[in-house]
Amino acid sequence: MKILRSIIFSYFVTSVCLGAVDRPNIIFIMADDFGLGDIGRHHQERTGQPALAPTPTLDALANEGLWFSDAHSPTSLCSPSRYAVMTGNYNFRSYAPWGVWGTFRPTAIVAEDATIGLVAQGAGYTTGFIGKWHLGGDFYQTDTTEVFRGKDRGDKPLDVDMTKWIAFGPQDLGFDYDYTLPTGVQGPVYLAFENGTWAPFNSDSKLVHYDLVTAKDPAFISDKGPGPGDSEWDSYEINKILAEKATGFIERSAAGAEPFFLCYWSPAVHIPHTPALELDGAPIRGTTPTHHTDMNRVFDWEVEQIVKALKAADAYEDTLIILTADNGGLSDPVAAKAGHLSNGGFVRGTKNHPWEGGHLVPLIVTWPGVITADSRSDVLINGTDILATIADVVGFELLESQAKDSHSFYPLLKGDVNFQARDEVMLQAGAQCQAMLRQGDWKLVMQSDWKLSKMEPISLFNLADNPKEDEDRNLIRNPEYESKVKAMHAHYIKVRSDSNRTAKLP
Repeated sequence: MKILRSIIFSYFVTSVCLGAVDRPNIIFIMADDFGLGDIGRHHQERTGQPALAPTPTLDALANEGLWFSDAHSPTSLCSPSRYAVMTGNYNFRSYAPWGVWGTFRPTAIVAEDATIGLVAQGAGYTTGFIGKWHLGGDFYQTDTTEVFRGKDRGDKPLDVDMTKWIAFGPQDLGFDYDYTLPTGVQGPVYLAFENGTWAPFNSDSKLVHYDLVTAKDPAFISDKGPGPGDSEWDSYEINKILAEKATGFIERSAAGAEPFFLCYWSPAVHIPHTPALELDGAPIRGTTPTHHTDMNRVFDWEVEQIVKALKAADAYEDTLIILTADNGGLSDPVAAKAGHLSNGGFVRGTKNHPWEGGHLVPLIVTWPGVITADSRSDVLINGTDILATIADVVGFELLESQAKDSHSFYPLLKGDVNFQARDEVMLQAGAQCQAMLRQGDWKLVMQSDWKLSKMEPISLFNLADNPKEDEDRNLIRNPEYESKVKAMHAHYIKVRSDSNRTAKLP
């Protein structure tokens, strides 16, 4: 693993721009299944009513920074979005365009790819990854040096050594320190790794086949089913542990001579919804309409711990914070009946859907002294753009073959009035295999297959006139827009076929 890491790192370090100055610390926070309506400030603005799941820390960040109103996750599902955010590439460039769902599947990230970790590390930053991975990796088959490529889930114990993550985890992709959940809280697997080694939950922990019988609480097992796990796995505690690891990383790094970069990918608010009974003495579980909305408060608390740690280390004023989500919010009929809508209530759909509610996500950026407080932007942003933005901030020169679909919005953060925003974005939905092309206000939805080999236009919407994508106003059936459909469809196919860059290098 060390040899592999050395090869990858030496490949990237040659492209570092050594002239970078005034580099801030960077915290990149990504929530899981978190929609616009899950932020209290947004709820208040849209409804005029106080949020049912208050998020005071997120509200404060929005008040202190820049809120993007047209930001999108690369897909409506977590794993493929994570690949695209990590590399700055559209998902069709991956061998697994719909995601690397298995812990033991080969990663889709290849040697020539940039990653947000390698970019920051190559620029001299101290780097850390904490949270949910879901990008695959290499583990040995038990008592061998053969890489295990079986499924995560199984009714019987798997023949895999879970004591060591041997390759293609965070440490191979640019992170000096990591505390990682291979698949978040939903499993399988149900355990954590610290710097590539299994991190037992406590002194009594054993590696077990984790199922409804061995679980301390059946609520810990999601619909993903049984698989390898820690006998003391506790989903109620995991967010606390992650926050503690984040504050520890900040404290250590802030004491060093170099700036630091923390990638914090919380598993909140993905199922299973297991909120802590209380956090810092404040009741959490049962204080909102559902355990799902309780988890919104848990995520807000996690972010609060990060902000507190930055301020305690006297590093907040020198830190750029980027906060977003891997896809849109969840469908929660009980919470909706009580008045909470994860999609914000003004768009159609939720996670997994091709509609705006599946991929229109929060994006809040704060940088004291640089970004104007309580500012807003309606420019089009995709999650792939975060990598080039970070590269721009830290002074890292990307190669032509890297981060092909990542448009830096760093000039916008600095107040550049001549900033050229992207004018189109290529997106994907979830299980139904839809792909989407957005050009200006126009959005074309296409039906595909798992190989993206078929691409049939099924919907055309003008979001300016039809923001809720009402099917009775689907323009695909209107002959007047036939040429528009053909042109957008042909353009999408051409971009995918050419495989050229869609973004200028920063």
